[in-house]
Amino acid sequence: MADSKPSVYSIAAHRGFADALVAGLIPRYHEEGFGLARLTLLLPSSRAVRIVTEAFIRASGADGRDEQSRSGGLLLPRMAVVGDLDLDETLGPLLDPLGQGTELPPAADPVLRVLALADMLRSDPETRTTSAPGLLRQARALARAMDRLAVEDVALEALLDPAVVGLVGDLAEHWQRGTAQFARLLARWRAHCEARGEIDAPVRRNLLLSHVAQHWRENPPAYPVVAAGVTSAAPAVARLLRSIADLPRGAVILPDLDLALPDAVWDALGVAGNGDTPDAPVFGRGDVATHPQYHLKLLLARMGISRGEVQAWHRSGPAAAPPERSRAISNLFLPPEASTLWASLPPEARRLSGVRLMETAHPEEEAQAIAVLVREALMVPEKRVAVITPDRDLAQRLVAHLERWGIAADDTAGRPLSQTPAGRVLLQLAEIAATSAAPVPLLALLGHPLVRRGEGRASWLERVRELDLLLRGPRPGPGLEAVRRAVAAKEKDHPGLAAWWDEVATELAPLVDDAAPPSLAIGLDRLADVAERLCGPAIWAEADGRALAAFVEQWRDAAQASALPVEPADLHALLSDALAEIAVRPPYGGHPRLAIYGLLEARMSRADLVICAGMTEGTWPAAPAPDPLLAPPVLRALGIPGADFRIGLAAHDLAAALGAPEVVLSHAARDAAGPVIPSRFLLRIRAMLGRELERETGAVRIARLVDAAPPVAPYPQPAPMPSAEQRRVSISSTALDRLRGDPYQFYAQAILGLRTLDLLDAAPTAAWRGTAVHEVLKQWHDAGSQRGALLPLAEQKLAAMSAHPFMRGLWRPRLLAALQWVEDYDAELALQGRLPVLWEKTGAVLIKGVRLHGRADRIDRLADGTLAVVDYKTGKPPSGRMVQEGFALQLGLVGLIAERGGFEGLGGTAHRFEYWSLQKKADSFGYCEEPVLEGKKKTGLSREDFVPETLRYLTEAIDKWILGDEPFTARPNPDLPGYTDYDQLMRLEEWQGREASTA
Repeated sequence: MADSKPSVYSIAAHRGFADALVAGLIPRYHEEGFGLARLTLLLPSSRAVRIVTEAFIRASGADGRDEQSRSGGLLLPRMAVVGDLDLDETLGPLLDPLGQGTELPPAADPVLRVLALADMLRSDPETRTTSAPGLLRQARALARAMDRLAVEDVALEALLDPAVVGLVGDLAEHWQRGTAQFARLLARWRAHCEARGEIDAPVRRNLLLSHVAQHWRENPPAYPVVAAGVTSAAPAVARLLRSIADLPRGAVILPDLDLALPDAVWDALGVAGNGDTPDAPVFGRGDVATHPQYHLKLLLARMGISRGEVQAWHRSGPAAAPPERSRAISNLFLPPEASTLWASLPPEARRLSGVRLMETAHPEEEAQAIAVLVREALMVPEKRVAVITPDRDLAQRLVAHLERWGIAADDTAGRPLSQTPAGRVLLQLAEIAATSAAPVPLLALLGHPLVRRGEGRASWLERVRELDLLLRGPRPGPGLEAVRRAVAAKEKDHPGLAAWWDEVATELAPLVDDAAPPSLAIGLDRLADVAERLCGPAIWAEADGRALAAFVEQWRDAAQASALPVEPADLHALLSDALAEIAVRPPYGGHPRLAIYGLLEARMSRADLVICAGMTEGTWPAAPAPDPLLAPPVLRALGIPGADFRIGLAAHDLAAALGAPEVVLSHAARDAAGPVIPSRFLLRIRAMLGRELERETGAVRIARLVDAAPPVAPYPQPAPMPSAEQRRVSISSTALDRLRGDPYQFYAQAILGLRTLDLLDAAPTAAWRGTAVHEVLKQWHDAGSQRGALLPLAEQKLAAMSAHPFMRGLWRPRLLAALQWVEDYDAELALQGRLPVLWEKTGAVLIKGVRLHGRADRIDRLADGTLAVVDYKTGKPPSGRMVQEGFALQLGLVGLIAERGGFEGLGGTAHRFEYWSLQKKADSFGYCEEPVLEGKKKTGLSREDFVPETLRYLTEAIDKWILGDEPFTARPNPDLPGYTDYDQLMRLEEWQGREASTA
């Protein structure tokens, strides 16, 4: 057997791997009465098993499409998964039946390993973080580095090799520390595994594969064994493939090994494991690791097979592209020096007929154009379409666009569990625990589609909406009790809400109110229990729910054996990272002739039209991510592929996709962050084909027309004209300024009754701070305005605030200093015989039959019996010009109400009008400013004329807008400062500045 030629084959890209594979297996290994049942077929992944099974169905005619070839069925071979290194699959159990006669230790649980490594990191002197999420992120990076060493058969002792140690000594200090820490933790982990009688899963897989290879070399099986599509160059896999190639009825079939590539170009790819001596490095500095054939050259080198020994698999599938395609693909990916041959290539050697390039403006347009292509293709009977993209956001956009045409598309690459409905419930509960029931995560959870699903959902959502309105503005306080107090305070406006909230609080209490030791297991138990009480069986019902249940069980079991402390505040970040690593793939049910793949899922797939989407630099290929623990020179010395190796794999994925009969290469000119660079692969195609490159423009044109709407006339400046009955509304003392300055805002507020909603969990706004100050001053006056009592009241108010500590820390000294001025100034006025007689009271009078009402912050009785009207301001008072022009009349209106007996028990003439501002002026906080001053040109008005002048402005406004028919024009005075609450409603940006051109 040693002298026989190894059976290694290659299927060219243009032939369609799965169909060509099956077309050759059936005549070679079919046995009468047994079909292919005696054949063992080793494939790279579970996805490949499905793809090859479908190819067998097509070849046997069992799909019913070909009546002449229908054979009544075919016994399929036994298929086992060897595994692609990039797929997260446990391969050992699948190969255990092949490895009979060996006893291997069990594989260490991956979750328990991460938790144990995090605990080891916590006690390591080089670790800089102490939080559980940070430790687990480092532990995952550490585990990935360990797996890379294990896959390449690199032992711990290799890190201690003098050559490697000397190399590390020449690196920067942070690399030296990182390498030392990695070696230290690797040794601790190996000792931990030995004590438990376990080994890492990659180590176990290597031992199992090595055992199978050795067993088959010594005792060749009586049945045929074929390995197809396996491209992993891991040493253990290479040894297994070599043993299969040497079997009497064995064969190794590689995808798209370029047999026509000139020897000079093949040699120019670099060392790739073909060193002159056993100690030569696996990877040379001049290796072209980004070439799509590089990893296959490395695999052949580790198998001990030259490219000349590989034969062509002369079987073609039904979806074969022209043979010239493979030659063009080979020329396309020539190394930089060899690509100079493009200039002398004949047209047929660089023609990619059937391949088109599609350029769009942005990802949304790209998704729409791809959806158009998909829809057109599916209208052709039996035509299969595959969309391949590593951009999951683009894939989700495409799924949404296809739904408008009733085309169900499944993204077979899956969605992160953290983005699924079930995963979101768990994360929102964890966020509630971490934030002590902050309003945003609380309402997001209560309104989640899985919460209280079914009967009673509508009434549940009504209560959630009521709670939403109630919690607008600054946070009521931490914990469920603070929400209960806020709800109880509004029970009169929302009857029944308090009882409903008590029920909700009972369900959430284990997460927020119950004290527990910092434990991941306890935290997961509580999250799962609360999720099930809120959602019922629906939380575990769908595919994402089942994945979540498996996650909770696995992590809870591992956490019980872990000593890593996890605080409740860290649980959300920890679970976000963990759930994001789990892909939930949709169950079957999408369109039978359409598939949306990631790069891994697309390998060995078959379609008549392949659309390669999202082909931008950094996406396809992905940006190389260097190992955070081991420096590139160290990886090279250890024989571990570097970051550029992944680019070569991405290039091979593209080369395989280019073998389809019809291919569209798509990219957008920009993404959400700005302009992007097309993929280096696209730039190569443009450079090689030049003017011969076909463009796809029809789909882009249709995509732009799908949502195109005819141009509309510019929106006019709003000027609503309500009826006379609708106009008869009351006017508040603060609304007259708005009515005269911007009538539309008065219309929206007073006539339409629209009010702006504060944000949830908002920082205290100026209006909120003003309300808080008014409440403090009211309590102080109610208690008798005693000297020394104001600041303690303010301290109590600040302590009750749930604002951010930065806000409290910044506002507190300013507020206390200003209130101290209020207290001192009040005492000074009292010595002059001026005393407050009314504060925080509402009064009203009728003016021309229209109710004028207002709230007085404070009204004092002067020594001569006249009144002083005071308005507290936390900001800057209006200017004198604003008062003179009639756009700041609140003080005058309050004085008018007082003079006409609008405030119960108060009468007299208003003689002084003051703003008490709590802002800083000069070197102190707090000052008094009068808009009307005798003997000074402040407003051009005397104190005696201020109230009559205010009445004149008021009656004019009433005659024009309340009793008249003047339109409520939006922003007639654009330079006048005012509120912006209704700018969106009036569509300000659509017309402001265009009034003259549209007039």
